[in-house]
Amino acid sequence: MPQSLHILNAHIIFATKGRRPWLTTNIRERVWAYQSRILQNLECNSITTGGIADHVHVLCNLTKKFATTKVLEIVKKDSSKFIKTLDSTLRDFHWQDGYGLFSVSPSHFDAVKKYVLDQEGHHRKETFQEEYFRILKKYEVAYDERYLWD
Repeated sequence: MPQSLHILNAHIIFATKGRRPWLTTNIRERVWAYQSRILQNLECNSITTGGIADHVHVLCNLTKKFATTKVLEIVKKDSSKFIKTLDSTLRDFHWQDGYGLFSVSPSHFDAVKKYVLDQEGHHRKETFQEEYFRILKKYEVAYDERYLWD
């Protein structure tokens, strides 16, 4: 094959440290836009971001240029620095150490995109913890609840 092809759709979820509601409605759009720019600079494509006060969902095509762990490290580190500049009350902001990254088939991409964009509505019916456990079960991931939250 004369060229390398790489299409890896991913649904990424990560939370604020202690799931504190740092991401108020007045800064969310700026945070999502900033995270999107970081991902664009890392050559990730088809980026959709969303979330609520205590967590973020990202849907994108991951780059082949950087390891996934490096992409998440950069997104979380750089967006954390940005968030701290938005208001003096955010100077102690941190993301939780871990994250969830789930593959998304092309046939489900649009449905996941809609899901990411409707986090406000979705979380009127389900908490973040319920949502995350449901996703883990869907992907048949074994987990110990004691180690999921910090």
